Amino acid sequence: MPEPPLDLDDVSMNRDGTAILDHVTLRVERHERWLVLGANGSGKTSLLRIAALYEHPTTGTVRVLGQQLGLTDVRVLRRRIGFASAALAEQLRSELVALDAVRTARFAALEPWWHRYTTEDDEQALACLDRMGVGHFAGRPLGSLSSGERQRVLLARTLMNDPDVVLLDEPAANLDLGGREQLVTALDDLAGDADAPALVLVTHHVEDVPPSMTHCLLLREGRVLVAGPIEDALTAAHLGDTFGLAFDVTRRSDGRFSAFARSPRAR
Repeated sequence: MPEPPLDLDDVSMNRDGTAILDHVTLRVERHERWLVLGANGSGKTSLLRIAALYEHPTTGTVRVLGQQLGLTDVRVLRRRIGFASAALAEQLRSELVALDAVRTARFAALEPWWHRYTTEDDEQALACLDRMGVGHFAGRPLGSLSSGERQRVLLARTLMNDPDVVLLDEPAANLDLGGREQLVTALDDLAGDADAPALVLVTHHVEDVPPSMTHCLLLREGRVLVAGPIEDALTAAHLGDTFGLAFDVTRRSDGRFSAFARSPRAR
């Protein structure tokens, strides 16, 4: 049986005496699409950066695509991981056109002049942009695009190398309603594709969750509260434990979630 694309076993991270992650285990199989949900400061971004091989845990074992962190060349392995985060987005120059922003992922680079690109690379980058509905922005600088358009370019960037796993850190953050809905649609198309890679999406808003997500891990103060199929994990009781409030959680007929804190009178 092939190894899972992502296997984090009993991972902890301590920083300046503070526990950021506390014995977290997450195993993502090839066909699974995982949601990681939690409040600000719960350890979501640290967990994803470890999975993307940009951070090392204090203790625990991290295996990505069959290779163990600490025993492999992460510079090469990262090319097989699609990764998007706010920190990465800030490193891309606003003058960089969308096509270059995507094709630089071929070598896990930030600028196009460091490597040579082929016609096939250009065609792949355009295909990724088209898949996210932003192919017509290929020649536009990132700084001229709306926040939602830039996020879809970054999502296209994660697909440049036909990755085996895609990791997304709060891609809908700071988007307006229209941008969020366009992004959720694009993410749902990706998550619903049986041939797409394994996917892990970090967020703290259930309204950002694409209907095609299959599993959910809830974090609170660096600890896993629950992990499993999304219909079992993303409940009012579990969400209340995660955020420390009483919630009503609903799932619409189209698969989208919404959550509202109960008023004191309703508790």
